[in-house]
Amino acid sequence: MLVVTLYYCGLTTTIYFSYILSVSYNHFGVTIAMAILNVLQFPDPRLRNKAIPVEEIGPDIRQIAENMLETMYAESGIGLAATQVNIRKRIVVIDLSEDKNEPLILINPEITKLEGKEIMREGCLSVPDYYDTVERAENIEFNYKTLDNQLIETSTDGLLAVCVQHEIDHLDGKLFIDYLSPLKRQRLKKKIDKQEKQQLSVS
Repeated sequence: MLVVTLYYCGLTTTIYFSYILSVSYNHFGVTIAMAILNVLQFPDPRLRNKAIPVEEIGPDIRQIAENMLETMYAESGIGLAATQVNIRKRIVVIDLSEDKNEPLILINPEITKLEGKEIMREGCLSVPDYYDTVERAENIEFNYKTLDNQLIETSTDGLLAVCVQHEIDHLDGKLFIDYLSPLKRQRLKKKIDKQEKQQLSVS
């Protein structure tokens, strides 16, 4: 098994804000306002909500996707699921490019095949400042719809495969820390409780 340490899916210092930035741009003659969304953080129970399939891909879904991308970029992440911003729809955005100019928007993503094993060091915007190794499938086959309602069936491996699995887990109410041992989860919970107490004492 290959063990790789990679900083992805939110392996950065967390920025705390909620809808504090609003921008707009003109795309094919249509002005779209974009907002930075609030990212839920563990142990917020809303992270355990399961997303429901998108029935119709219209302007509202496009707006959500654009807002999610802006939020992901602002947080220096490479993947974000709608449930992480308290939207119960099966939408995922990913961008693995260095220049953050190759966004991948997945509507109703579904993994159809898992093969092999790979261990990577993961983190999450919803679990700030905590990273650990997780074993996932090395190769996957999956499908999704684009914003143009086109059905895409594809396969991938490596970091993109791990990221797709990580984000679809979010849509099903699962976090990467669920793969850890009970002892590690208990230590993480104590760490978060301690940080919250320190923040309260400062405020």
